[in-house]
Amino acid sequence: MTSLGNEPLLQERKEQPYVSISIKATLKEWGKVNALLPEVFGWLAKNRIAPAGAPFFRYWVTGDQNREFDLEVGVPVSEPVEGDGRVKAGATYAGKYLTYLHHGHPDQLEHLHNEMMAWAAQHGMAFKWQGREGVWSGFYQFYLTNPAEEPDLNRWKTEIAYQVKDDTVCQVPHEH
Repeated sequence: MTSLGNEPLLQERKEQPYVSISIKATLKEWGKVNALLPEVFGWLAKNRIAPAGAPFFRYWVTGDQNREFDLEVGVPVSEPVEGDGRVKAGATYAGKYLTYLHHGHPDQLEHLHNEMMAWAAQHGMAFKWQGREGVWSGFYQFYLTNPAEEPDLNRWKTEIAYQVKDDTVCQVPHEH
């Protein structure tokens, strides 16, 4: 990761309520995924619920150009709420997360994920899976840049967060 300018951090995170819409789509169909963000924000506005953090994609299963991703497009909220069927309520899992702050175009994220996986393996980190490998317990991309304020994708900030096993022992910088 040092080739990208900084190292991943190990963070302890609390459970965070959110609302989201689930979708399955390939990279070829990614426009459908991105189109859900305004719908989630619209639902929050209609229900007079303020966002409590950056919008995110929560990946359950990763795909590629031809295999579907199974993910949620969501926005954190300050306290649990009820969904309505299309928009569902959820929460991030509490625990340890390996995080990385990416500065640049979101198209660079696939390469970055591969590099992060290799970095984690080299440092003895084990990711947390949902029952079986291939279904993530906690894998997120938080979009920290508001496109209305910064339309240049090359200047965006995206945080990647992977939940790691609680018993993972490694030499990784901790956030203070």
